[in-house]
Amino acid sequence: MKLFITGIGTDVGKTIASAIVTQALEADYWKPIQAGDLDNSDSHKVKRYLSNPVTKVHANAYALHTPASPHLAAAIDGVAISVQDIKEPATENPHLVIEGAGGIYVPVNATQTIADLIQPDYKVIVVSRHYLGSINHTLLTVEALKNRGVVIVGIIFNGDENPATEQVILSMTGLNVIGRINNEPYFDANVVAAYADDFREALLALQ
Repeated sequence: MKLFITGIGTDVGKTIASAIVTQALEADYWKPIQAGDLDNSDSHKVKRYLSNPVTKVHANAYALHTPASPHLAAAIDGVAISVQDIKEPATENPHLVIEGAGGIYVPVNATQTIADLIQPDYKVIVVSRHYLGSINHTLLTVEALKNRGVVIVGIIFNGDENPATEQVILSMTGLNVIGRINNEPYFDANVVAAYADDFREALLALQ
């Protein structure tokens, strides 16, 4: 199973969600495009969060130096991103978690966005974090994915529980909840493993 983790925007919790899903399935992990923080990238963070002996963290297809939209970071680095040149890593693991960058319409070049990374055999999980405007951003993300024919298998809510927000999102999208990540004081391998135990049954049901 190949699970693409996307969010309704930047800093909504995609990386911690990706780590939890990766740990739960003992999947391999891959972030095709990393922009900025190359010494402490999302791949580095996920590796620190994991405690299973199986996962392999694969190298980025593009590792860009500037913390900016990939199209801009690439231009500053003097490279051009082409989705066609991004090759999925070879793996013997039955599960692969792919983490996007920002939201689905973040541009990677003048004509392509993160959404173009989503292959026909990928199943998508949307990460939504509660803030003023998050309902709109979540519904727009889901509608855009559905319009592209993408299979969305569920949603992960990040942050303190907000029943009113969650109820209307679930009612209007028809999505199933994979799990909820609370506002923890910190995340480490033990915390991620505990969430992975909670998420595992729902994730295995997606196969």
